[in-house]
Amino acid sequence: MARHLAGRIAGLVVILFLICLFTYLIFFKLSPDPALMICGKTCTPDRVAQIRSVLGLDQPLTEQFWNFLSGLFAGRDYGSGANLVHCPAPCFGYSFQTSQSVWEMILDRLPVSVTVAVGAAVLWLIVGIAAGLLSAVKEGTWWDRTAMGLALGGSSIPNYVLALALQYVLVVRLQVLPFPAAVPFSDDPVAWFQSYLMPWIVLATGYACLYARLTRANVIDTLAENFMRTARSKGLRPALLLRRHALRPALTPITTIFGMDFAALLGGALITETVFGLNGVGKMAADSIAKNDQPVIMAVTLLAAFFVVVGNVVVDLVYTGLDPRVRVR
Repeated sequence: MARHLAGRIAGLVVILFLICLFTYLIFFKLSPDPALMICGKTCTPDRVAQIRSVLGLDQPLTEQFWNFLSGLFAGRDYGSGANLVHCPAPCFGYSFQTSQSVWEMILDRLPVSVTVAVGAAVLWLIVGIAAGLLSAVKEGTWWDRTAMGLALGGSSIPNYVLALALQYVLVVRLQVLPFPAAVPFSDDPVAWFQSYLMPWIVLATGYACLYARLTRANVIDTLAENFMRTARSKGLRPALLLRRHALRPALTPITTIFGMDFAALLGGALITETVFGLNGVGKMAADSIAKNDQPVIMAVTLLAAFFVVVGNVVVDLVYTGLDPRVRVR
């Protein structure tokens, strides 16, 4: 197990290194000159050259990438002399638009994205797995057909359409919920819950529909296995049979997609946060894309990639608890 874990961590480091390399090349070498973007349209060539020198863009490519990579772990310096600015680790640079540290911008907005992701994940897991399990048990009944029909329809609705519809019905017409805002839990727990309820529902709807269909298919397949017939012949109670013998192996593929889905959401729910005006990482990425703020876009890309890669490693470890057949000795 220890050797397997060490191998997974080594692979994680290699993948993250390659992601850093490709991301850096895309945003700083294949995109417009950052010095021109910072300086503006009326800038002189001397000023452009000065900005390039401060950012280290006049150095060889390998040295530029090394400075960027080392800055993530040890920080880095911009400029020299009286104009020296130290960027502490992890240094993703400074925003071209606000001159604020990109890492500080992410830290300010990450709690909102984490709140949205965790709340939605809890909701879609409970609803999706429960609906899928009940449909599998009642296969072919009116409940099964109705639930799966709703799941198919729910997974077909785009997030932004559902978000706008919920805002119109619950906020404008019925006025039972306020318009979403990033209210801290410590300030007002009720307002916090009300503000995040619609984003949670919007994000959870599509995932819950997908998980319900996947859970149903996996449980039906598991119920047809030989070991399930053996368990029934021993006279086990139906509830125990489902919980211990049917649901557990059926959760293995669900764990895989949940690790990917949840990790991706931690990097920011771009559409949902933008529609509801929640100032999270996703909305920050959308604003930065519109303004071509390269350091911010690159930092959010690396953050999302980090969550996804780490999520895969965590899923591998969870597998060993769910399914003894995949345990590595």
